[in-house]
Amino acid sequence: MIVVAIIGMVAAMGMPSIMKAVQKEGMRKAISDITDVCASARAKAIWTQKPVAVVFHPSPEDESFEVQGGGEGHSSTYVHAGKLPPGVHFAMLDIEQQDYFESKDAYVWFFPNGTANEMFMVLEDNKSDKRKITTEFATGMTHVSDVDR
Repeated sequence: MIVVAIIGMVAAMGMPSIMKAVQKEGMRKAISDITDVCASARAKAIWTQKPVAVVFHPSPEDESFEVQGGGEGHSSTYVHAGKLPPGVHFAMLDIEQQDYFESKDAYVWFFPNGTANEMFMVLEDNKSDKRKITTEFATGMTHVSDVDR
């Protein structure tokens, strides 16, 4: 009985730390949501055999993104739309080596054969933390890395 009580106390003391580690906020949430949206678009394009776009709205007033196209019929556990959390913003957005940072809408297309437009994005938060998100055109896969300083 004492062992069970000790295990319960240790678990209760560790719960806040565990919850904080699991909870996504700020830059971590932004990266997770954007990579999920890209994965959702890629999966939907392959599943429906139709091109699917991720539309980014990089203007400071909006800073959102969503999956568009491909028709109906594919459901996944990925995020299909999102908005950058407070304190995180787009610092750069290039698609196929064209600057879309000041555009109203920017489309990254994912194709039925698993390929995608080449995208290079930089996110920055209020703490000057910068992260780079890219899509590889040959595989349509999304990669996240630190920005070289």
